[in-house]
Amino acid sequence: MDTRTRIHWSPNKRDFLFLGIIAVVITLLVLGTKERTTKPVPNDEVHINSTTRAACMTCHGEQGMRPQPPGHTKADQCFQCHRQPDDWRGASR
Repeated sequence: MDTRTRIHWSPNKRDFLFLGIIAVVITLLVLGTKERTTKPVPNDEVHINSTTRAACMTCHGEQGMRPQPPGHTKADQCFQCHRQPDDWRGASR
């Protein structure tokens, strides 16, 4: 005869709180990984021929016609975020 007793687990408030926190963290991670929604590069002659950051900064630098908005990243890779037009003449898409 087996004299061992089986222990049954029954969840309590702490267990539900823990599972709730895990659900919130997973939800935030999923929502935070959606695709970026940045403005595409306009499909006109000026932008189709702009192939480097230096070319972009002639208009979008601090003294340019349309400076970058406050808080814009100072990264050297404009096209990492901004999509190029379909008939792009520049470097990589």
